[in-house]
Amino acid sequence: MTETTPKHLPTLAIHATAPELDYELLDSGEGEKLERYGDIVLSRPDPQALWRKTLPVERWAAAHARFVRSSNSAHWTFEAGTPDRWNISFAGLRFLIKPSAFKHTGLFPEQKNNWDFIARSVRSAKRPVRVLNLFGYTGGATLAAAQAGAEVVHVDGSKSAIGWARENAKLSGLEAAPIRWLLDDARAFLIREKKRGNHYDGIVMDPPAFGHGPNKELWKIEEHLLPLLDLVRATLSEKPIFVIINGYASGYSSLAYERNLQDLMRGFGGTFESGELAIEESATGRLLPAGIFARWRA
Repeated sequence: MTETTPKHLPTLAIHATAPELDYELLDSGEGEKLERYGDIVLSRPDPQALWRKTLPVERWAAAHARFVRSSNSAHWTFEAGTPDRWNISFAGLRFLIKPSAFKHTGLFPEQKNNWDFIARSVRSAKRPVRVLNLFGYTGGATLAAAQAGAEVVHVDGSKSAIGWARENAKLSGLEAAPIRWLLDDARAFLIREKKRGNHYDGIVMDPPAFGHGPNKELWKIEEHLLPLLDLVRATLSEKPIFVIINGYASGYSSLAYERNLQDLMRGFGGTFESGELAIEESATGRLLPAGIFARWRA
C-alpha cells in the first residue's frame, strides 16, 4: 500500500499570555487558580489545573475574594473592604472587572494573542475594514479591532454583556469609535445580513457549547455550528483578511475547528493556524490551558 501525504498538515501552536502590570496568574493547581487584577487577588476554580499548587496556603488564604462551590450553591465571598467591581489596564485597553455568578470576571487574558492578531490584520490591510464579532461578550476583540481602525459590529445575546462591553469601550477611550452594539441571536443576525447583502472583511466568533439567544433561541454547538459557518461564508467580503473561531469548554479539539475553517475559507488561499491559548504563571512560568482557537489570515 502506498502512503499518501496529506494536502494540509495543521500548524499547531500554543500562545501564552505573559504577566502584565495589572494582571498576573500567581499560581494554579488542585482545580483552582489565583490571579491578581490590579490590586485585587481572586481565587476561583479551574478544571484544567491538574497539578499541585506552588505557593503556600497562606498566600491563597490572603485572596481578597474567592469563588465557592457547594452541593447546592456557587457564589463569591469577599473580604471586608473589597470592591465588587473595579477597572484595570490590559493589552493596551481598559476593562471593568466584575466577578460574576458564573465565576467569570469579564476579562479573558488568554485572548490577548488573538487581539494582537486582529489588530495586526486590520492595520496591515491599509484600507477600510469591517469586522464582525459574534458572541462578543465583554468586547475584547471588538475593542482591539476598533482601536486598530476598523468599523465593528458587535453581536451578543445578553443585554448585560453588551452593557459591560460598552462600558469597556468607554473606559478604553473608544466610546465614539464606529462600533454597532447589537442584542441579537447570531444566526438570526447572519440570516438578515445575508438577505441585506452586507459583508465583512474580518470575522471572529466564540460560540459557546450551549446557550440561549435574547429570545430564548436554543444554541447547541454540535447541532448549530455548521449551519452558522455556512452563514458566515455568505457574509464574507470578496477580499477577507482574517477569520477566528475560539473555543472555551466546548469539548472539541482545535484540529476540528481548523478543519471547519479550511472548508469555510476554501478558494481564498491564505494560511491556517490552530492550537491552544494559555496563561503563564508569573512565578513558575507554567502554562495554564485556557481555550482553543483556529484562525485564518489572507
